[in-house]
Amino acid sequence: MSQPEYTTAQATALTNHDRKPIHIPGSIQPHGILLALSTQLEILQVSNNTQAYLGKEPEDLLGKPLSYLLNSLQVETVKQCLVKKIGSANAFKVLINTLHGERYFDAIAHRTEEAVILELEPTDSKSELSFLSFHTLAGEAIAKMQSTSNLIEFLHLVAEEVQKIIGFDRVMVYQFDQSEAGSVVAEVKREDLSPYLGLHYPATDIPAQARELYTRCFLRFLPDLTAEPVKLVPTENPTTHQHLDLSYCLLRSFDWCCAEYHQNMGVKALLVISLIQEQKLWGLISCHHQTPKYISYEVRKMCEFLGQIVSSELAHKISHSEWDYKVKLKSLQSEFLESISQADNFIDALIKPEIRLLDLVSASGAAVCLDNEITLVGTTPNIDEVRALIEWADTQVSDNLFSTDSLPKLYPEALRFKDTASGLLLLRISKVRRYYILWFRPEVLQTVHWAGNPQESIQTKADGSYTLSPRKSFEQWQETVRLTSLPWKACELDSAIALNNAIVGIVLSKADELAKINLELERSNQELASFAYAASHDLKEPLRGIYNFSTVLLEDYGQLLDDEGIECLQTVVSLSVRMETLINALLRLSQLGQAHLREQATDLNELLTQVIEVFRASRQDSGLMDIRIPRPLPTIRCDRVLVNEVFSNLLSNAFKYNDKAEQWVEIGYLDEGLATRDWRLGKSFLNPIPNPQSPIPNPQSPIFYIRDNGIGIPQHHLETIFRLFKRLHSQEKYGGGAGAGLAIVKKIVELHNGKIWVESTLGVGSMFYFTLE
Repeated sequence: MSQPEYTTAQATALTNHDRKPIHIPGSIQPHGILLALSTQLEILQVSNNTQAYLGKEPEDLLGKPLSYLLNSLQVETVKQCLVKKIGSANAFKVLINTLHGERYFDAIAHRTEEAVILELEPTDSKSELSFLSFHTLAGEAIAKMQSTSNLIEFLHLVAEEVQKIIGFDRVMVYQFDQSEAGSVVAEVKREDLSPYLGLHYPATDIPAQARELYTRCFLRFLPDLTAEPVKLVPTENPTTHQHLDLSYCLLRSFDWCCAEYHQNMGVKALLVISLIQEQKLWGLISCHHQTPKYISYEVRKMCEFLGQIVSSELAHKISHSEWDYKVKLKSLQSEFLESISQADNFIDALIKPEIRLLDLVSASGAAVCLDNEITLVGTTPNIDEVRALIEWADTQVSDNLFSTDSLPKLYPEALRFKDTASGLLLLRISKVRRYYILWFRPEVLQTVHWAGNPQESIQTKADGSYTLSPRKSFEQWQETVRLTSLPWKACELDSAIALNNAIVGIVLSKADELAKINLELERSNQELASFAYAASHDLKEPLRGIYNFSTVLLEDYGQLLDDEGIECLQTVVSLSVRMETLINALLRLSQLGQAHLREQATDLNELLTQVIEVFRASRQDSGLMDIRIPRPLPTIRCDRVLVNEVFSNLLSNAFKYNDKAEQWVEIGYLDEGLATRDWRLGKSFLNPIPNPQSPIPNPQSPIFYIRDNGIGIPQHHLETIFRLFKRLHSQEKYGGGAGAGLAIVKKIVELHNGKIWVESTLGVGSMFYFTLE
């Protein structure tokens, strides 16, 4: 079976196995008895072995109150479970009269959603274990375990102390990895047994259902894996008509697969203690014995207590090297984030110096993607491969943080660059924009020692489906693992998340600063517009006086002046007219700055007809003008008067700056969506590549255009022509003018939340585009 086939088969087999509910087996182990009680403590179900322990048949107990077996004080103790949380147990000693005389039991009571469960295990001990006795037994073991700060030494001491307490042949500490597989990291065993230390076990050995139960029940005890389970009578709860939930039951029977698996290892008795770290299953203390072996309830409780101590100590036993590494990452993180917050250029702050971005997560390469701009750092796939990888991540990765140490298994195209990027850590900075940081790690060939061939756990049925089956051999089996990198550590993922949070914080801070600046600019612009309006309005009166008096002097006193004096007065009159034109333009622009749009549905065909009629009426050579409209224009919402001014200005300029014998102008629009596609493909009427400063159009808005065959505009002036009073020619050429028409057009378009830009070729013509949102 190939690796991809094995991976698929493993996932299918695990899914099939996890469909089997192991928490409701309908039976218990035979070393005790079980009673299921109603909330009124009436016996609803019993295990079918009460005759052996109590001398009473199940039928003799069903329907009876619990007081039929226990005294009032003991019944009250069981009743206390009703106010406790699910799974929380009360344990006590009980003395029950049986056909064979008085017999002591360890009683353990807890409640489920639908019942109270009472388990009874026979015991030779007549009294409760005192706290002092418990502390004496456990205290020495705890003291030894706390004597070292090294994690491996600590886990070895744990195995030693547990073995001393329970006397099993083998005690192992088993640690899970990110894939839910695991390995033996500490072991104490009988000398004649083969070692399992360092061996790996696939995730199929402890399926998800079993792992979930280990997170809720911290100890599991199977004293005899060869024993036959004992059925419950009746099989279903008569009140709920459901199988009884035995998740928290100490006596819950075991799955046949579990029994066969351990018997194939030569194990007849099993004790498992959960190790929980940060509310997750970190690992297990797994204890094996070659023959059936019973351990008293008190000793098991002490083992469970030791497991909780070990769980709490795990966080403090991290190796010094890992602790130093975490400190290093934190230090680098702080320095990095400080420099980003103070930088003017975000990308430069991220990638300079290069090593800093890589060291943040111990990567060999990185890519910073801000929309279509990708910057590569260190050893990475080429830019086309990174772009394709980001396209894949857009559709396949939903989380803001994604990591894998085997990218080719998820993204087959990564096989081409496995030497640089078998490992990927991806950070999505924005869900609105395509902002990513990707870190890469190269392939690292690894040799893994398995406890037997893991593929033997997957069996193919006659119908072609897959199922789990216990392996027959646990002899060391070696595998070379390819297409994987070193795994990403939790602290490295935390470092990436911290970077993301910091970037968001910095962006929000910058946004606040920009908002304040924009508010101040808006206030200043309003004041400036008011000043410009007042100034231009007030300047017109003295200017009118200068013009009038100069005209009077020329008409009434011209004979008294010499030629030089007359020329000076004529210049004053000409300059007055020029200045009035400029003041009128400034006044118009300032009016637009304070204008409020009066939007209405406007048929642009009617509006354009009016514009053309007025334009032809004002020109003597109107018969020579060729105005083309390829198709009817749409109806849009806009300020009719202002848009009339836009078309008038652009149409006037199109003929004004045209030296051809046959002049023509075309007015039209580009379809929604098609405009965006053509822009991205670089299509235009005049140039193979659009102006790089041109905005990307909104695909929901049509793009209007006015195209001519005029003199054209030099490339370096395509932006400057929209500035106020900007002229490309002297006053004597092309009919003069104030140089304010395009600035006014731009202002009107922006009032409509639109954009305007131009493409042009000298000697061929120009094409003005604009949108009205």
